[in-house]
Amino acid sequence: MTNIPEFIPADESPWFIPVFDFYVRNLFWRRFHRVWFIQNYSPDAKSKSIYYLNHTSWWDGLVPLLLNQKVFRQNARAMMEDKQMHRHSFFKKIGAFSVNLENPKSVITSLRFAVESMSRPGASLFIYPEGKIVPFTIAKPDFKKGLAWIVSKCPDADVVPVGILIHTAVSDKPEMYINIGEPVNVNHSPELSELNNLLETELKKVLTDLHKTAYKKSTAFQRLI
Repeated sequence: MTNIPEFIPADESPWFIPVFDFYVRNLFWRRFHRVWFIQNYSPDAKSKSIYYLNHTSWWDGLVPLLLNQKVFRQNARAMMEDKQMHRHSFFKKIGAFSVNLENPKSVITSLRFAVESMSRPGASLFIYPEGKIVPFTIAKPDFKKGLAWIVSKCPDADVVPVGILIHTAVSDKPEMYINIGEPVNVNHSPELSELNNLLETELKKVLTDLHKTAYKKSTAFQRLI
């Protein structure tokens, strides 16, 4: 019988988050020429938000902390692959919780934890619904079904697509461009397959717009790092 790694819940540490945030900012500052973002969504004090992002690099795992600490400032959590969490257990201290995509029962546990997390005041959730690293593309992404299920269970949450693109077109060091889209107009009545298709389509729009602007010096971008 195959041993299935135990689910790792988020266990935030108020002292560890700012320390790790400082480390992450310094890491981005050293490894990237610049990090830029476009902000089409700003949560208020009462907002609950689900952010879903494309997944193209190792750096994506640090983007939620960076965005939340510098832009959103919500009570954030993020879903993370269980293999990475067992390798780097400190991620639970900044709000990450595990998901084992190879085991259906484990996936259900993680999805339920995600929905429960959204009941907290000012809650937000970051999720990479493709479930794996894939090359950047403006083609419609292919999501796992978990995001649509979470969204269907959180009717009061804003659902926000976020695109990430990294390139070295203007510097020997890479630049990261982040496009925070507008909330998706989610109709909670469709079937999950229709909702999933809608979410995929909206991220495609954000990625297409990002691809058009990231290679230009657009005034729409603000400097993040």
